[in-house]
Amino acid sequence: MAKAKRTTHRSTKGKKLYAVRDKKGRIKDLQTYERAHGADIKRKSKAETAAAATKKPAAKKPAAKKKAVKKAM
Repeated sequence: MAKAKRTTHRSTKGKKLYAVRDKKGRIKDLQTYERAHGADIKRKSKAETAAAATKKPAAKKPAAKKKAVKKAM
């Protein structure tokens, strides 16, 4: 399945819009940029998922011990 192409437009009120198009180039869906971008951020791409699966978790370093300061009395 081919990725849907998006083109940007502006509404009469000035909001940025995404027009989702089908393979023939006809507008299939209109979304506000705000909604479409939010949905994109919530999902991960195949490349991001694959990269996360191959990446090893970083080993934690032990915390450095603090030296006690002696006060002269």
